[in-house]
Amino acid sequence: MAFKIEANKCVGCQTCMAVCPAMAISAENGKCVIDKTKCMQCGTCASVCPMSAITKEN
Repeated sequence: MAFKIEANKCVGCQTCMAVCPAMAISAENGKCVIDKTKCMQCGTCASVCPMSAITKEN
């Protein structure tokens, strides 16, 4: 199951980028985005996001 970043909640703090072991998160237009081809689906990013902007996709 992949993770997604809800752009309306993301404040661009880049905390998720700093902890991602796969370096699958980048910043675009002041918001963070996940490269699903690199994501290991570990959930580390979701656990540190202060805005709860990262969730599992259905």
